[in-house]
Amino acid sequence: MNRILVIDQDRAAMEKIGLACLEVGVGCVMADNVCEGVRVLLGDNVSLVLVDSPELRFGARESARLFERVAPGIPVIVMARPEMDVARIVTLELAGFRVVTKPVIVSDLFAKVAEEVAARG
Repeated sequence: MNRILVIDQDRAAMEKIGLACLEVGVGCVMADNVCEGVRVLLGDNVSLVLVDSPELRFGARESARLFERVAPGIPVIVMARPEMDVARIVTLELAGFRVVTKPVIVSDLFAKVAEEVAARG
């Protein structure tokens, strides 16, 4: 994994994730919203997209379709707040997203991505 894209309006949380990534040798690109994230994806190579759930302004399927068209094959992980409704989490997972609870532990995040990559074969 070379670089991840973090989409979140919480600058402090993004910086914390970015520093944790740099500690393990992974670069981090930050965007404040999905629109900026799409611009990054169109012009830069990333190995993983990490997006805060409130930033997904479309429905789960539409958001998944957007990311698949802009960055085919790149895993997208949604950060869910602890109070998020279980039904919304299930909807996101059924649309193809991996969902993790905030605050994100970067080592756990990379382990989940490795599991997903291994499962794809």
